[in-house]
Amino acid sequence: MKSKQTKFIFISCVVILIVACLCIGLVLIGGVGASLIWPLNFEGLSEDASTSNLRQTPMENTPDPALTPNNSATATPTLDDDLPDELAGTIKEIESQVMDLRGLSIEEPVDHTLISSEELEEIIINDFLSAYRDEDVQQDVKVLSTLGLLPDDFDLKYLYQALYTEQIAGFYDEESKEIFIVQGEEFGGSEKLTYAHEFTHVLQDSVYKFNAGLEYNEDACEKDSERCAAITALIEGDATLTEILWFETYASIWDYRDLSRDFSNIESTILDSAPYYMASDLYFPYDYGLTFVQHLFDEGGYQAVDAAYENLPLSTEQILHPERYPSDVPKEVLLPDLSDVLGQPWTLFDQNIMGEWYTYLVLSQGFKKEHRLDEDVASVATEGWGGDAYAFYFNDETNEVTFVLDTTWDTTSDAIEFRDAFERYAQQRWQRAEDDILGQPTWFGENFVSTLLYDEGRTVWVISVSPDLVESVLTTLR
Repeated sequence: MKSKQTKFIFISCVVILIVACLCIGLVLIGGVGASLIWPLNFEGLSEDASTSNLRQTPMENTPDPALTPNNSATATPTLDDDLPDELAGTIKEIESQVMDLRGLSIEEPVDHTLISSEELEEIIINDFLSAYRDEDVQQDVKVLSTLGLLPDDFDLKYLYQALYTEQIAGFYDEESKEIFIVQGEEFGGSEKLTYAHEFTHVLQDSVYKFNAGLEYNEDACEKDSERCAAITALIEGDATLTEILWFETYASIWDYRDLSRDFSNIESTILDSAPYYMASDLYFPYDYGLTFVQHLFDEGGYQAVDAAYENLPLSTEQILHPERYPSDVPKEVLLPDLSDVLGQPWTLFDQNIMGEWYTYLVLSQGFKKEHRLDEDVASVATEGWGGDAYAFYFNDETNEVTFVLDTTWDTTSDAIEFRDAFERYAQQRWQRAEDDILGQPTWFGENFVSTLLYDEGRTVWVISVSPDLVESVLTTLR
């Protein structure tokens, strides 16, 4: 599940810098602990005769043959942009190194565009968010506030604009086949790391064809957002692993120094002040995606990663639990059209799959701290997810929402575990009603009623504006 998007792009955010820094740091210190990793102390380095040559010398690593499949890349990148000569040379070198490391090659050169932070903001406003209508924003806020993830008066569009402006370090536009580089004063360690990540997206798209090959596009994501989230995690996890391996293999000591400095100076004021769930959701494809791809890589190098593009992950469950891929396929759950049950003027606004990840976020990452379950409790409660379908119906006259989530669980015990955790969550968020609906535990909040139906290996969560509507829905689905 996710908010509507207006353009399909692949963004390098500050989060990939953080994830990459943590992982590189773990390698350097032998996996001691994240709290000891950064910032790495390069302040003692001096540019005397003993160290000055390190600026031009990669770290003493050579690519492991296991990193690349048999069809190792041989293509030579070509730059036809009006880039400064020094930058063009750096980019060309990074592209060649990434192709060699990843074992993939491009069929045609990619365009490069240098943009300033001000130009990035214009792109965000005029391109990314231009089709995000105010009514869509309001409905998205209504949906997310119904789930407890946002306050109902939240300015979501402004947050996206501010967040993207703060977080984006570069991006690859799949439609125009173009890499946009947000250019600062220099092209140092973090910029190189970001470029290695974005160029990996170019390789992925060139070989696997995001749109036509993977069916990874806006239309497909509108139909199955859970599959889309899983593919996003594969793509971003692959690019994150590749940038980390590139950095470990080719970066100079000065690149490490630049990265350490930039990491120490990272400011994420907007992200830090964003609703609680948003940072976790932003990290998901980079963090859990990296773990998923690393699991594949440990089993069979990049050949195993490449095989995942031929047998795509289908759920966030598979990303969260890599050992369940590819055998644990999500079960299909079908929801009937409830428009006639609800009556006029209720209309279907959104219907898709919630998935294990968003079910977990709802239980543990609400915008009000007192409503959140302990993260470990929520994780255990949702890891038995088997499949689901959700629907939101919107009343245009009253601005009210009816929400239905029908979930099937792997076992009856998993369903009971979720039911028990959900009841604790509901008790923290709402008031328990004196009269249950159809014998199911019921709670009420301001202007709505919430009920959870348990039926052995299945649960059905309904929120609506009156007990009568909730009962009608449950009777239909029972």
